[in-house]
Amino acid sequence: MDPNLYTTTRAVDPVFIWIFGVSLVLLLGITATMVGFVIRYRRSRAPEPTSQAASNIWLEIIWTALPTIIVMAMFYYGWAGYLTLRNVPKDALEVTATARMWSWSFTYANGKTSPTLYVPVGKPVLVHLVSEDVIHGFYVPAFRVKHDVVPGMKNHVWFVADKPGTYDLFCSVYCGLGHSGMVSTVVAVPEAEFQAWLAKAEKEENQGGGRALLEKNGCLGCHSLDGSRKVGPSFKGIWGRNVTVMTGGAERTITVDEEYVKRSIREPGADVVKGYPPVMPPYSALSDKDIEEIMDFLKDLK
Repeated sequence: MDPNLYTTTRAVDPVFIWIFGVSLVLLLGITATMVGFVIRYRRSRAPEPTSQAASNIWLEIIWTALPTIIVMAMFYYGWAGYLTLRNVPKDALEVTATARMWSWSFTYANGKTSPTLYVPVGKPVLVHLVSEDVIHGFYVPAFRVKHDVVPGMKNHVWFVADKPGTYDLFCSVYCGLGHSGMVSTVVAVPEAEFQAWLAKAEKEENQGGGRALLEKNGCLGCHSLDGSRKVGPSFKGIWGRNVTVMTGGAERTITVDEEYVKRSIREPGADVVKGYPPVMPPYSALSDKDIEEIMDFLKDLK
């Protein structure tokens, strides 16, 4: 099987249909035989056994050889499909998917980072899988790809979107409190549209900005911008607001200002907003300038 002639969907679906079909035929056949024997050889009709046969060599050969052939066929098609899923086409577009509690971010060759995976239609896409904390799972049902994202381990998946559309992307491994909300999308667009998006995205990335930093670091996976409740409090209208926090087990009220935002990023467990779990990790990679840009964005987010 030449992996360049197949998409992941075409590699997986025939194997599934073959195994399901064989299993269904065996289920129906065995069930029908069993019911037939129960009716025909029930005790009221044949109280005493009449057959004197001790063995049947041909029957034994058939029920040994036939299942062996079926299982080996399953193995062959499964192995061929597995090779297709692991052998990446040479011209694949490379993207790095970074998983963290509880969001996805996707980084392209030009440095652009997006919370949504944009891909061109008809082109193989190689996704390198990276985890910043615990084990996650990269799962896109539409393309039949699912693979664990393990901290410190190099992993990858690839797929081809054969038509434009938006496809769900899930985390398939329970990774903590916000696991169910760790959802993103794969957006497949024509090649020209993808290249235009990538060029525009690169320009926006170079311009920086607080929102871009929040997306790049996965902050919007836990904090919304529209006021909706997530794992963490919403950023909408948060600047200058009085909030109740837990500090060292004691409850107190503070105002969201520069000092509070910096401390929440560097030491997120110091002042935890009441009613929310203390699960945010520290973000030491953010520079003071980055934090200033984030604060400028929050100030304007009314």
